[in-house]
Amino acid sequence: MGNQDLRKEAHDLDVTVWVGKSGIGAVEEELSDQLRERNLVKLKFLRSARGGTTVEELTEELAARVDADVVETRGNTGVVHR
Repeated sequence: MGNQDLRKEAHDLDVTVWVGKSGIGAVEEELSDQLRERNLVKLKFLRSARGGTTVEELTEELAARVDADVVETRGNTGVVHR
């Protein structure tokens, strides 16, 4: 499945992982579990999670931790797939 197809699929996806002030470490296991059940997961980063970093940086780091790829980031959301 190409990146364009993944982006189309991601468009209608509901957010299932919220990243708050506890940071990405707090959702790492949850994201990994969800990626076992489905190939795409949409994340939402609350303002308290971002601190001095960008959504792009946080999505990249979280994806790397769970051995996934970033499909896209848009606004306060990121989409990863494995």
